[in-house]
Amino acid sequence: MAAATTNSDASHAPIEVAFPLPKAPHTNIHLQLTDNGPNLLLFLTTATPESASSTPMGSFVYAMPNKATPAKTLSTPLFTHGSTLDFTTRLAKVLARKTGKPVYVGNSSSFASAGMGGTVEEEMEGFRRVVEVVMSLLNKEKK
Repeated sequence: MAAATTNSDASHAPIEVAFPLPKAPHTNIHLQLTDNGPNLLLFLTTATPESASSTPMGSFVYAMPNKATPAKTLSTPLFTHGSTLDFTTRLAKVLARKTGKPVYVGNSSSFASAGMGGTVEEEMEGFRRVVEVVMSLLNKEKK
């Protein structure tokens, strides 16, 4: 007979956080982070107060640190959605490099509702903010 596993048996329960986009305070990034010990699982999406429908599934990417050449993090897309693939891949690679752990990232965020309609600058600010928040949450867990 297989033993049942509950959330309390997991190494860490998921952490859910929402924060506004840097230049679009009415658009929130919602993220769910699970530190499973040997790997990380991160899901993120964006939402506005006006959005009544759910966001379609975005890309899902796996990345792992490259022990031989740390600057060249390895990654592979597991599920692709054209508009989110680049952001998801970059995020997975950065987090794998910074944490030294394999990372799974699911992303269905959209920056179209940002102040200037989702420019590269707005996307990069959102990217930096996500990395800051995730690293802060992981550092807080260690204490």
